[in-house]
Amino acid sequence: MNIPARKIMQRIDVLLHISEDSDRLTRTFASPAMSRANDLVGGWMREAGMETHVDTIGNLIGVYAGEQPDGKILVLGSHLDTVRNAGRFDGPLGVILAIACVEQLHERKTRLPFAIQVVGFADEEGVRYQTAYLGSRALTGTFNLKDLNRRDVNGISMRDAIRAFGGNPTKLNTAALDPQRVIGYLETHIEQGPILEQKNLSVGVVTAIAGQTRARVSFVGCAGHAGTTPMNMRRDALCGAAEFVVAVETFAKSIPGLVATVGEINAMPGASNVIPAESRVSIDVRHAEDSIRHSACVELKAKAEEIGSRRNLQVQVETGHEAPAVACSEKLSALLSEAVKQRQNKLIQLPSGAGHDAAIMAEITPSAMLFVRCKEGISHDPRESADLQDVRVALDVVNDFIQMLAQQA
Repeated sequence: MNIPARKIMQRIDVLLHISEDSDRLTRTFASPAMSRANDLVGGWMREAGMETHVDTIGNLIGVYAGEQPDGKILVLGSHLDTVRNAGRFDGPLGVILAIACVEQLHERKTRLPFAIQVVGFADEEGVRYQTAYLGSRALTGTFNLKDLNRRDVNGISMRDAIRAFGGNPTKLNTAALDPQRVIGYLETHIEQGPILEQKNLSVGVVTAIAGQTRARVSFVGCAGHAGTTPMNMRRDALCGAAEFVVAVETFAKSIPGLVATVGEINAMPGASNVIPAESRVSIDVRHAEDSIRHSACVELKAKAEEIGSRRNLQVQVETGHEAPAVACSEKLSALLSEAVKQRQNKLIQLPSGAGHDAAIMAEITPSAMLFVRCKEGISHDPRESADLQDVRVALDVVNDFIQMLAQQA
C-alpha cells in the first residue's frame, strides 16, 4: 500500500538535486534550474498518461482527459519554484502527489466526468522579482503587466527573463483558464507549522489563507563620529529601528492570531565607527481577518512615527505587497473533510498563515487545501521534512476526494 507514497518521496528526493546552487536548493522563476525541473516533472506527467505543455509564463501543465473532450476541469497542483536554501517539500509535494493520483487513474484506465489538470506553478515564492504568485496570476488572468518591467538583482527585466525561458510576455493572456470550465482547485501542501504535529495528526483541512501586508520602514537620523558625538546628542537611526523591532514583537503578541515579523534590517553607512544615519527594516504582517490586519498596520505605523518623533528621526513607511485573506470553499472543504474522516480518526480544520497559489486560484474557482504534517513545523529550510505514512494518508485522502467529486458531477 505504500508503493505510490514511496514513489512520491523518491521523486521529491530526485527533484531536490535540481538547483541553481551547488550547495543548497534554490529554484527561482524563469531560471535554467526551473527549466530542468519542468523537463523532469513533465516526464513524470507523461508517464502518468497526461499531455503536457509549458505555458507562456512558464507554468508546467499536465492534462488527463475526462470523459468529454470539452468538459469541466479539476485543477490540482502547487509550485515548483523555491526560496533560497529551501526545503524539498514546500511546493513539489503538491505537484508530485497530484501526479500520483492521476497515475493511479491511468493504471486503472479510468476516466472521470471531468478532466484533471495538474499544474507546477512557475513562481509562488516571489524570490527573483520580489512579487509572488506570478504563475497563478497568469493562470487566473489576473497578472499585472506592469510587473514585466521589474528587474532582478542582475538588472534582467521580467519581460526578458520570460522570453529567454521560452515564454511569450506578449501573450500572457493566453495562459488564463476559462473559469466557466473549472470546477475547483485543490492544493496539497506541508503545513509549515507545528499544529498537526502537536495534535499527532497526519493531515488537516485549511479553512482560510491569511491576508498579508509587506512593507519597509525607514528611520533617518544623522551620521556622526562614534567617538566624539555625545550620547545625548545623537540621532541614531539604528537605535530607532531596534526599538521598533521590539515594539512589533510586543504588539503582535497582544493580538490573537496576528503574526508580525521583521526579517531584514540595514544600517547606513554601515561602518563600525559611524553612527547610522539611516536604517531600513522590513515588516510582514498577517492575519486571517483583513480588518484586524489593517488595524494592526495602522497601529504599527503610528508606533514607528512615535519612536521617530521621540528620537528626532524622520520615518517613512512604504507598502510593497498586499494580499487579502481568502476563505477556502465551504463545499470543497466539506468534501475534503469527509475524505479525511475516512482515513484519519480525527478531523482538524486550521487556517494557513502562509500564502499559497490557492489564494489566487480562489479568485476564479472554488479552492481547497490539504495540509500535511511536517516535522517540528520547519519550512523554508533544508531541515524541512515529512513522513512517508503522512504522505500516504494525504494521497489516500486526495484520491477519495476526487472520487467523491466525480460521483457528484
